[in-house]
Amino acid sequence: MAFSSITRALQRSPLTGELLTKLNQQGRLVLNGIARLPKGLVSSALALAQKRPLLVITATLEEAGRWATQLEAMGWDTVHFYPTSEASPYDPFDQESEMTWGQLQVLADLLALRAAGEDGASRKLAVVATERALQPHLPPVSALEPYCLRLELKQEINFKALGQRLATLGYERVTVVETEGQWAQRGDIIDVYPVASELPVRLELFGDELERLREFDPATQRSLDAIDHLVLTPTQYGSVIVEHLRQQGKLDGLLSEAAQEGLASGIIPEGTRRWLGLAFANPSSLLDYLPENTLMAVDEVDQCEAHSDRWLEHVEDHWQEVNSASPIDGEAAVQLPKIHRAFLDTLSDAEVFPRVDLSEIAEANNGLNLSSRPVQAIPHQFGKLAESIRKECDRKYAVWLASAQPSRSVALLQEHDCPAQFIPNPRDFNAIDKLHVQHVPVAVKYSGLAELEGFVLPTFRIVVVTDREFFGQHTLATGGYVRKRRRAASKQVDPNKMKPGDFVVHRSHGIGKFLKLESLVLNNETRDYLAIQYADGLLRVAADSVGSLSRYRAASGQAPVLNKMTSTAWEKTKGRAKKAIQKVAVDLLRLYAQRAKMEGFAYPVDMPWQQELEDSFPYQATPDQLKAVQDVKRDMESDRPMDRLVCGDVGFGKTEVALRAIFKAVTAGQQVALLAPTTILTQQHYHTLKERFAPYPIQVGLLNRFRTVTEKKDILQRLKTGELDVVVGTHQLLGKGVAFKGLGLLVVDEEQRFGVNQKERIKSLKTQVDVLTLSATPIPRTLYMALSGVREMSLITTPPPSRRPIKTHLSPHDPEAIRTAIRQELDRGGQVFYVVPRVEGIEETSAKIREMVPAARIAIAHGQMDEGELESTMLTFSNGDAEVLLCTTIIESGLDIPRVNTILIEDAHRFGLSQLYQ
Repeated sequence: MAFSSITRALQRSPLTGELLTKLNQQGRLVLNGIARLPKGLVSSALALAQKRPLLVITATLEEAGRWATQLEAMGWDTVHFYPTSEASPYDPFDQESEMTWGQLQVLADLLALRAAGEDGASRKLAVVATERALQPHLPPVSALEPYCLRLELKQEINFKALGQRLATLGYERVTVVETEGQWAQRGDIIDVYPVASELPVRLELFGDELERLREFDPATQRSLDAIDHLVLTPTQYGSVIVEHLRQQGKLDGLLSEAAQEGLASGIIPEGTRRWLGLAFANPSSLLDYLPENTLMAVDEVDQCEAHSDRWLEHVEDHWQEVNSASPIDGEAAVQLPKIHRAFLDTLSDAEVFPRVDLSEIAEANNGLNLSSRPVQAIPHQFGKLAESIRKECDRKYAVWLASAQPSRSVALLQEHDCPAQFIPNPRDFNAIDKLHVQHVPVAVKYSGLAELEGFVLPTFRIVVVTDREFFGQHTLATGGYVRKRRRAASKQVDPNKMKPGDFVVHRSHGIGKFLKLESLVLNNETRDYLAIQYADGLLRVAADSVGSLSRYRAASGQAPVLNKMTSTAWEKTKGRAKKAIQKVAVDLLRLYAQRAKMEGFAYPVDMPWQQELEDSFPYQATPDQLKAVQDVKRDMESDRPMDRLVCGDVGFGKTEVALRAIFKAVTAGQQVALLAPTTILTQQHYHTLKERFAPYPIQVGLLNRFRTVTEKKDILQRLKTGELDVVVGTHQLLGKGVAFKGLGLLVVDEEQRFGVNQKERIKSLKTQVDVLTLSATPIPRTLYMALSGVREMSLITTPPPSRRPIKTHLSPHDPEAIRTAIRQELDRGGQVFYVVPRVEGIEETSAKIREMVPAARIAIAHGQMDEGELESTMLTFSNGDAEVLLCTTIIESGLDIPRVNTILIEDAHRFGLSQLYQ
């Protein structure tokens, strides 16, 4: 809610009243000369002033994500991001489940408003979507609404009828509910994970009456907060489409014999959404589900139309191909009705809503020019910036400072006679109003994901200054926005995936053989059990107690000897394992005995700047990240030299852990060296550190092959004199000519990728300074200890909350599928990895891709290229100057290229499992 006070000030402006009068009279308003952030603020002010819901339409998903993150800070109670697909509506494949569930989450909320007779004004509702949401892609409201089941407390429920209804909606019955679209029953308790909810829900019945509804954690299965009602939507649109086709007698002939058999068992066939036009004469768009008083804001109409036209060109070709192609084996020839429409035609459907068109172009016709202009960025020249802000205050403009470090921003301005003040509560309107009456700039805290740029809005007499103008700092986060959900924890043993004959290990009884999953009735209650064979008998383990079991794994591949439940052999085996672990520990103690005797630099506790830096992290840190940070700080604050490995998958936040450690070292007066195996990774780390450390007097240098001889000499000299606080570099940092005035911390990224001689140099450094090693390589821990000399380890196993699950498709080589995948990614502004197993024939593959997608710029990278050429190619791709990287396994697992969302792997069977994982 950082921008709530700005939105409120805009609502109270006389100009807003004039704009609303014009909007109410004409039904449409065109605002030109308005930048990205003011677009959201002005749109919000117009909607909130009249207590209207807000619908924002953008050209791309990336832009929609930026809008959604900004709107969450502008006073809206609920901001829905409505995901849309770039795929053709006539594809014989369903869109991703996450995409459908994200849409259903929004639709369920809108249908609930409709059922309650509300118009969205009571709780300030905003929805953000791309122009694709205006295309017909949904069943009509009258068709979908009956499929939404609402359950309330004290309602009478028939178990059998509810189970049948859940099956009709597409929910899968399981033993333990772990992810969306599942349900389970245990006595008088029903667990269900609605696809339109953030968490699963536990229904507790007393007889036939619903006595209690509680959300629960899918990882621990523990109950959480109580709720008063539950809405269950279908898991996909296919069930609605198929049922309406059945009612109209159109289903016969559409399905193959196998699909008909599956449907009889409750399995909805793949690709039913392509029959939407057959099932309904007038399919709906998102507009049909919105409250009638919604205000619609279209961001850059011309861009929306251009993006839509590119998509329509592809869809029109596909529609004609589908209707002229031979029918799939077992299916009748069916002509699919045309449901795609031109963008301007879809806009005409929206004429029932008042509409605001927004454009950054000041010269656009038929509109009001708001004349917004950017604030001049004067990074680190705080005197000039303070003078500029004072001038705006003298003109009686209201000035806001939106900063991730508001206290520091205010302190810097006050040092230059600019009396700004930080208001911790952005909704403390009385305090903010008093300061603005006195023409004092107000600082509010904003560390969200949306990229901000300061602006002057003279028509509203408002100025907003951001960290970009203060420190030259842009956000490090991308504008991605995903549906909120909690990831379920995977279990070591899945009863439904076990096969007879699989070996398992029981915590108390040892190695056994899984025989079958069976249902037994005990005390009039039916429960599922795993039957486990041991040498001296049979053990039955309840399916909801599988936490005591784990899969048996052995390097030899030979069948193990089954333990006896009555024998002590298993306890002896565990005892031997414990002794072996103790032996490793003793060996490690001996290895580090000399190092432990040395006294290292004991860092002081965190300084105030440390908390400011950590608060500026634009993501929500995971529990594993926070624990790793605590471990590192504890090591640094002790008088023993640190030697810790932080191990986690790519994208799990290892760099942020290292960044906080680096900052702690520098603020304590120590120098830091960050060592990475490739030039490209050093460039990436360098820019990350420069961005995050921009508000602070910290000097960061880069030492790699892209630096000239003169630049390298300057960096080495500054390291020697202590003028340089942090240096990022490749193996050149290990050269004999590199000398530090006071090196306190060495951070090594992917140490296992350095050569033997380089590792020896690293080991020599380890005896003198604190060492933090980062790695994403999933090799056994004992190998980590042997290769890296690891004594302490922190594991980051929790993915970021907003990380999208990966969707994997396995199919025969199909040029049309390749063309479609690349075009869809390019249409949404993304990039593609195209991986081949060998260098031979890579040029021919490039020519084929260029023929399939002429608009794509293709770069080629492989291990036989000259090092300089390879690095230049990778930098070209990471900078966005090419859309497709055709490569071998040379691509780096540690590279952070946010726009790469699709990877195509040709001849996947020729790769090893570890290669496919990377």
